[in-house]
Amino acid sequence: MEQEMADIEALNEEEPEVPTIFKKATRAVSLKFEDVVYKVKLTKAGFCGKIVKAEEKVILKGITGKVLPGEMLAMLGPSGSGKTTLLTALGGKLGGLLDGNISYNGKKFSNSMKRNMGFVTQDDVLYPHLTVTETLVFTALLRLEDSFTTEEKIVHAESVITQLGLTKCKNSIIGGPFLRGVSGGERKRVSIGQEMLINPSLLFLDEPTSGLDSTTAQRIVSNLWELAKGGRTIVMTIHQPSSRLFYMFDKVLLLSEGSPLYFGEGSQVMDYFSSNGYAPAVPMNPADFLLDLANGM
Repeated sequence: MEQEMADIEALNEEEPEVPTIFKKATRAVSLKFEDVVYKVKLTKAGFCGKIVKAEEKVILKGITGKVLPGEMLAMLGPSGSGKTTLLTALGGKLGGLLDGNISYNGKKFSNSMKRNMGFVTQDDVLYPHLTVTETLVFTALLRLEDSFTTEEKIVHAESVITQLGLTKCKNSIIGGPFLRGVSGGERKRVSIGQEMLINPSLLFLDEPTSGLDSTTAQRIVSNLWELAKGGRTIVMTIHQPSSRLFYMFDKVLLLSEGSPLYFGEGSQVMDYFSSNGYAPAVPMNPADFLLDLANGM
């Protein structure tokens, strides 16, 4: 371990040229989902814990869509609309009463596909006392295949740091609730970087801009847009993006109480609802207008 840390310090001093291995996806993945339905069983307990009533609640109600390599899909909707549930289902992490067809390049979910897939949760799970470099290097040492040497894994971590704009804070600790560290946007980019180390062809993100200011959110989505243009397929949930962010999405899926209200190109969503008699009275952020529709306002 001491030798590995010495390698990290030497690498920080030398600042080697960053390789271009992360500019393009190693494998193109088309994601297709048809009539996805998810149900949960709710039970009510009576006296002494005896179950007196069992109900079935439908969380997702027949959702269909397709995302191609190089595209970025944003799933919009109010809280409780089923965005995270659908994202988890598409990422192969949801069990239970899941119906419908989810395919990756026309095939079912498999271990080989799992190795080409990254998933960034809404809550960052990072060690507060490690620096940004240490976090990503240790992740590289653990997650990259044994065919890579230790030096190559460290270079991969440095590549991700540079690509995600973390160079200025790479020697700062992550921090936590009681320990001052990097900013919220930098923490989120570190979480994204942990998944980028395996160079995923398909990347899922749950609320990557949650709790961030508009400028920081813009930077993160811009990073994701660049990753998508390298041939990756990116799917994210996002609650209330600014108009600048909204126009960066190739496709939009609008959900309301588990039902799809719209799926298609983001640039055509306003024309679609206008043709159906729903148009804002004043110019406004398309995302705000869509959330108003999803909330029945």
